[in-house]
Amino acid sequence: MDKSKKTTETVPSLRVGLALSGGGARGIAHLGVAKALMEAGIRFSAISGASAGAIAGAFLAKGYLPEQIFNFISSIKFLSYVRPSLNGKGILSMAKMEKLMLTYFPDDDFESLKMPLTVVATDILAGKTTYFSSGPLIKPVLASSSIPGIFEPITFKDVVYTDGGTLNNLPIEPLIGQVDLLIGSNCNPVGASRPLGNMRDIVQRSLLLAANSKTHDRLSQCHIRIEPPELSNYDVFDIRKAREIFRAGYEYVKKNPELIRQPLAMAKGSAVAS
Repeated sequence: MDKSKKTTETVPSLRVGLALSGGGARGIAHLGVAKALMEAGIRFSAISGASAGAIAGAFLAKGYLPEQIFNFISSIKFLSYVRPSLNGKGILSMAKMEKLMLTYFPDDDFESLKMPLTVVATDILAGKTTYFSSGPLIKPVLASSSIPGIFEPITFKDVVYTDGGTLNNLPIEPLIGQVDLLIGSNCNPVGASRPLGNMRDIVQRSLLLAANSKTHDRLSQCHIRIEPPELSNYDVFDIRKAREIFRAGYEYVKKNPELIRQPLAMAKGSAVAS
């Protein structure tokens, strides 16, 4: 059998979990990754995500296709959906984003999704990670995406939440033991970086290093580990380069089929044996 065909077979018997990291605009790469994985015959059974990964994960769990999601995101004029924060706890407020999200998630409920989804947010006062997988959907997703210092925190059920990536930027914990094949997609490679030109670059680099302090430990526990190095060329605000970022995720998986082939074969073998 042609080895190239091994990664294009549909694998309906496997329970596949997809964990998506945060990373601002770099999170668009998750959509390219998901598209390439789906073209390889992989169908997801459960998803978890932090920050940008929570947004991408919610759309995927709802059943939207990666290209559809990309088209939604690239057509949105985000500045029309954010407002200056009036409480001094962030620069911008995402209050209007709730109305936008209702366009795509009219039921606003985890139970309305087509597969299990878990998103993480940081309880800023208690200093702990909170996992959301049931009840209202939109508030937890926005809370998970509230980058500290940029967006004001989200108050949900009297608890103040900020970006889930602060404490757990690759939430594999909800998927461990629940799936046969665990895929981790990290859009924040820590490697060679472009020169640090100003204070914003230094702050972004510092936040990246902090977020990745535990991410690679979690990534190492995944059967398939995806971390496109090209993403280091983009920063968390490069939304205007969305198509390039999408392609970076897609092409990395397409050009590296060995990332998928052996773990997929082993997972299939284990599933048959059990």
